[in-house]
Amino acid sequence: MTELTKELQALSFWEQLTETEKKNTEAMSTIRSYRKDNLLHATVGDCLGMIHVLEGSVRAYMMSEEGREITLYHIRPGEYDVLTASCILYQITFDTQMVVEEDSRILIIPTTVLRGLKQDNIYVRSFIYEILTERFSDVMWTIQQILFYGIDRRIATYLIRHRDNQEVTATHEQIAKEINSAREVVARIIKQFAEDDIVKTKRGKISILDEKRLLELSL
Repeated sequence: MTELTKELQALSFWEQLTETEKKNTEAMSTIRSYRKDNLLHATVGDCLGMIHVLEGSVRAYMMSEEGREITLYHIRPGEYDVLTASCILYQITFDTQMVVEEDSRILIIPTTVLRGLKQDNIYVRSFIYEILTERFSDVMWTIQQILFYGIDRRIATYLIRHRDNQEVTATHEQIAKEINSAREVVARIIKQFAEDDIVKTKRGKISILDEKRLLELSL
């Protein structure tokens, strides 16, 4: 059994497909490798298909009129996304872009296949709308962070969520993209955290010195 066959058979709706649908889906689907910083999806109408991240990570974002990126969510190993098939999802009317954050391997069920499955199979439609619901929840969380929480709280939350052995590997620019702020603002807040002995900074890394205070700031 090939890796492609194994991954397709793991789909929750696979057993609800006809034999013809299974053969067509397997024949047309593919597993592709992408390098870091490759653009995966550009705008509404860009129809790659449904994706399933096997390895690596993909970041979905919007671009403001001023050219600032607003991170919406991430697609991690084991997760799916269907905004890359937005041309068959008539409910989607806003532009999103997706970039590969690290070298990735991605299963793609192309739009030519997905369109027919969505139209003819209620189980596939249900699966697609379940994914859309999850992504909508991710986007709403991002909006909540932007509208209601201060920059210091968003930075503290980011550091808590991304720490590994009390250390966060990220530049000010990367953090700014994640929390939807400017690099200069992030640098100023982290400098203040360092002066308060909450963190210690070095090139590309932030060490957490006082986790309790950082947690209090994130609440």
